[in-house]
Amino acid sequence: MLVKDVMTPKEKLVSVSPMATVREALQLMKIHKVRSVVVEKNTPDGAYGLMTFKNVLQSIVAEDGDIDLLNVYDIAATPAISVSAQLDVKYAARMMVISSIKRLLVIDNNELYGILTMTDIIGILMDSVE
Repeated sequence: MLVKDVMTPKEKLVSVSPMATVREALQLMKIHKVRSVVVEKNTPDGAYGLMTFKNVLQSIVAEDGDIDLLNVYDIAATPAISVSAQLDVKYAARMMVISSIKRLLVIDNNELYGILTMTDIIGILMDSVE
């Protein structure tokens, strides 16, 4: 099974400008009930990023950050770790486990196609045991 068969497509993702404040990004996360947002690339040859609750907590708690003064680009993981849509899911899963990553952007030719999460992979496993 390929990543493209399991991933959440980009149409269902929530994205945010790197120039948005962390508060604005958190508001989007709350409205859409998601734990991460895709950080848009600034230029066609730029990199996509990912901002998660973990990034927010690290910046606020560890660095005593202010969510109104910090921009998304200050705390997001950019470039985000990514895989190809054509990759076998087992390799993506192995990468996630080895690197302790819960989410991978799915990017081909520097264009976003979706996101692969541990929940997506576990969902497939759960379907196979029924």
